Amino acid sequence: MGLPDATVALVAGATRGAGRGIAVELGAAGATVYCTGRSTRGRPSGYGRPGAPRPETIEDTADLVTAAGGVGIAVPTDHLDPDAVARLVARIDADRGRLDIVVNDVFGGDFLTEWDTPVWEHDLTDGLALLRLAIDTHLITAHHAFPLLVRRPGGLVVEVTDGTAAYNDRHYRLNAFYDLAKTAPIRLARSWAHELGPHGATAVAVTPGWLRSEVMLDEYGVTEEDWRLACVREPHFAISESPRFVGRGIAALAADPARARWQGASTSSGELAREYGLTDVDGSRPDAWRYVVEVQDAGLPADTTGYR
Repeated sequence: MGLPDATVALVAGATRGAGRGIAVELGAAGATVYCTGRSTRGRPSGYGRPGAPRPETIEDTADLVTAAGGVGIAVPTDHLDPDAVARLVARIDADRGRLDIVVNDVFGGDFLTEWDTPVWEHDLTDGLALLRLAIDTHLITAHHAFPLLVRRPGGLVVEVTDGTAAYNDRHYRLNAFYDLAKTAPIRLARSWAHELGPHGATAVAVTPGWLRSEVMLDEYGVTEEDWRLACVREPHFAISESPRFVGRGIAALAADPARARWQGASTSSGELAREYGLTDVDGSRPDAWRYVVEVQDAGLPADTTGYR
């Protein structure tokens, strides 16, 4: 499913993980993709992975976009810096004169999170920094990018988060800071739907499932090629998905001429895959959030039968 010729996308937070997978799949669908983030070949970010065993820079992502069939353009950008984001959008305008897709995927707060820690015990500086990364960056990006997006009708905004609205409304997500950080993008998508709808644009919140990001693979000491070995330590990891899976769902959403039916919705990689007939890189179709509710949270033994 290809995108219209000359489609221009901005993937904010494209260094690794879901952002990289989304950028690459938009490239595979034919888009020109501006890949932004703070990790560059000459200057790694403060994310906490300077010794990462695999390339995790926006230049590497841009090269993968181009190799997939699109045009990848790396622009180092700190999305907490309004002036930097303004310069980014001005460059896109000067280069292409249009912006069709904005993917707000900036986070980078995992290493600031103290899991299952009450707010009075959690480091306050880290918690507030986490919220700035998760929320302020998205607001700053929207403020500067949306005027270019609405210049042409039919734009798409994707807020990437962790968890669907249905799941997050019923569950406490690890600590107060993380809970707020991952609920906020869902609310932002609803806000953008209200504000952008009259201009012919669509806004959607999308969550991947249990993502085999670079960080997660390192956590389990595996690679994308042998990731199933991690199931010995964590059997439910069998439902995990590659970053390309959510990317394929978002690319299909962007190519859907009737995507306005998703306006303001909260959806998942699994739901998008069912809707558009997509599979992950291994040919499977994991439905992680249904699995989490019906198997993992229900305390049942790991069994992905009927879920991938």
